[in-house]
Amino acid sequence: MPLEYLSRMYERANRENYAIGQFNVSNLEFVQAAVGAAVELNAPVILATSSSAIKYAGIETLVAMVRSVADRAPVPVALHLDHGEDLAQAELCMKHGYTSVMIDASHAPLEENIRISREVVQRARLMGVTVEAELGRLGGIEDHVKVSEREAFLTDPDDAARFVRESGCDALAVAVGTSHGAYKFKGRPVIDFERISAIKRRVGIALVLHGASSVDPASVADINRYGGHLEDAHGLDEPSYREAILRGINKVNIDTDLRLKWTAVLRRLLAEKPGEFDPRKLLGPARDAVREVIKEKIRLLGSAGKA
Repeated sequence: MPLEYLSRMYERANRENYAIGQFNVSNLEFVQAAVGAAVELNAPVILATSSSAIKYAGIETLVAMVRSVADRAPVPVALHLDHGEDLAQAELCMKHGYTSVMIDASHAPLEENIRISREVVQRARLMGVTVEAELGRLGGIEDHVKVSEREAFLTDPDDAARFVRESGCDALAVAVGTSHGAYKFKGRPVIDFERISAIKRRVGIALVLHGASSVDPASVADINRYGGHLEDAHGLDEPSYREAILRGINKVNIDTDLRLKWTAVLRRLLAEKPGEFDPRKLLGPARDAVREVIKEKIRLLGSAGKA
């Protein structure tokens, strides 16, 4: 199928109260894993590229890879810009065929965030492209996104109502207690579910949960077993996913979990097969393992069978 506009996916997800998985990609194997998992489970799927992924692979290459795989898939696939830095980058992605873009001006004061986001929305409307904006700041580190604990703050429901009304965004990324990267929590996850409900009542549109990887302990253990070094990495547990979706989350971003599984499998294979130098025999199993992680997430989010 041709790439799908994300706003169309949101309509059903919002109405039927489930979430669609966003999976970040920067190479062929991750694209194959995400679309393959979606096809197997008959689910819609969002493939996202960050600014650093675009710098790494090149926007033309990324779009060509995604389209070549998505065109053969019988399920809706959206291509999304994650944490867009400014209007110029959003326009570049729209020009190259992205069906959704995120503008992240959450670092700016409310009025400035509204102005920047509204400008992107106005440009996107001309091309039918969906726009996600962010209000509030998640802590943590992932790609170019770096927010200290001191700088992080949660989304205010009243500000969210004004923001959506004045910016015109199609989806809103909210800060409710998650954070980017593998070090989200020092102990049990603490998500402000009441805040999600309050925001949803005020805005009605699709809400997005960033920093939502579960940070699988088995992947972390394997990485450490085969020479890695990750300490005290914790993520979101399954009950938190379900409760967040029940409260109004319609899109959940997953990146760290994919990287951890990928790294764990590669480290194990390199240790167990020191004579192997065929990249296909190393990257293929890692891709297949990432695909299984994505299938687990699709089932958990409730989007299986929703294509």
